[in-house]
Amino acid sequence: MPKLAAFPKAFMQALCKDGTMQVSQWIDLATKLDIDGLEWYAGFLEMADEKNWPRFRKQVEETGKVIPMMCCSPDFTHPDKSFREKEIARQKRWIDMTYALGGSYCRVLSGQRRPELTIEEGITLAAECIEACLPYAQKSGITLIIENHYKDDFWEYPEFAQKMDVFNKLVNRIQHPNFGVNYDPSNTYIAGENPLELLYLVSERVVTMHASDRYLIEGTIEDLRREEGGSTGYVKRLRHGEIGKGLNDYDAIFTELKRVGFNGWISIEDGVEGMDQLERSVAFLRRKMKEYWPEQQ
Repeated sequence: MPKLAAFPKAFMQALCKDGTMQVSQWIDLATKLDIDGLEWYAGFLEMADEKNWPRFRKQVEETGKVIPMMCCSPDFTHPDKSFREKEIARQKRWIDMTYALGGSYCRVLSGQRRPELTIEEGITLAAECIEACLPYAQKSGITLIIENHYKDDFWEYPEFAQKMDVFNKLVNRIQHPNFGVNYDPSNTYIAGENPLELLYLVSERVVTMHASDRYLIEGTIEDLRREEGGSTGYVKRLRHGEIGKGLNDYDAIFTELKRVGFNGWISIEDGVEGMDQLERSVAFLRRKMKEYWPEQQ
């Protein structure tokens, strides 16, 4: 059956910005959960020192868990070729980081939705950069996973391939055994779109998933769709919540993933209200996974 990981959504500021939390503290918290692994983030402050990479891997694996996935945010749609080459080099370092941690999946993105870019220009730039990284990833046995993303914290513009039609075109442009999709149903709502419609388009390319849930704090889905790109609605109308209590239909999602033979990692992006919430989300997903993949128990 698929395996379950967790991502430190609630502790990103502490782990990546102000250093008020150590990675080892997150490991201690997360490995007490009923999960199989910890999704990693390339921007943890302590990851800047490569000497820490084997130490963190050892610390996680000593608890019987693994680090399967790396979350990072390359920007491949910049018009300056030298900028894109630097982003390719950064992505290759993140691939090295993933390999050193024992992981198998390293995220890629398209880049920022710069207003001067046409759809075709952006897809071409993103595809060329991702394809430039794929042979390097393949040598290390790493699969690059593209997420239907909203916006990196440090970007000026939202994700170029935020909308499902653009995302689908980019995914279809790249045909390589070490390339797949990291499906995030909640991010589709931020784009003002239906997560199941996206899933049905790309389900056969999905190799990993971000499990989260969103709920409306004001207005309706129709209000969200009327807002340009969904980006305003992300802040004003949607909030992360406990998995199973929000907008996502996990029965429909898991039905489709089961249909296409999905057997990858599901990583939880939750716990913004504390570890108790994260524990409840873990329990919900464990129940659902056992329901849809009972023969693999």
